[in-house]
Amino acid sequence: MTRAVTVALTGLLLVASALLAAPAASAHAVRIATDPAENSALSTAPQRVSATFNEALQPAFAAMTVVGPDNNLWSEGDPQVSGAVLSVAVRPLGPAGTYTVNYRVTSADGHVVSGSWSFELTIAGTGTPGPAASSPAQPDDGVAVWPFVLVAALLLGGGSWWAIRRRH
Repeated sequence: MTRAVTVALTGLLLVASALLAAPAASAHAVRIATDPAENSALSTAPQRVSATFNEALQPAFAAMTVVGPDNNLWSEGDPQVSGAVLSVAVRPLGPAGTYTVNYRVTSADGHVVSGSWSFELTIAGTGTPGPAASSPAQPDDGVAVWPFVLVAALLLGGGSWWAIRRRH
């Protein structure tokens, strides 16, 4: 093997191993508290629901809804972001049963985080629901890394092959 081939293959292997061994970034926000508490039983409806995260959130594109046992929306108004807390107002609740709070926020690093939690209303209220709720969005686990690794390896391999062929 010529020196150029050895250098090219060594470089290719180093870059490929660095890309494949790189750990996935996991610096996105994590929910650390909810109000009302997850799976709590309430006899009266809360006026607001909130989720607290371990880091400040970006206010753009924040979403939070409260869906009742009747599959109607019970949240009203736009969600508010204050530092690490996302909250939304809740209309007076109606039927007794399980209410689910769905949220979607953007971490300070730009990673989108979504999830939900539930609480139970044990005594029916007299509130009027909002419109029917749509299905909650599926969680977004981020962008897959493997296509970028594959393209980088192909570019390096093709560049190395071209450089070697050009020398001869």
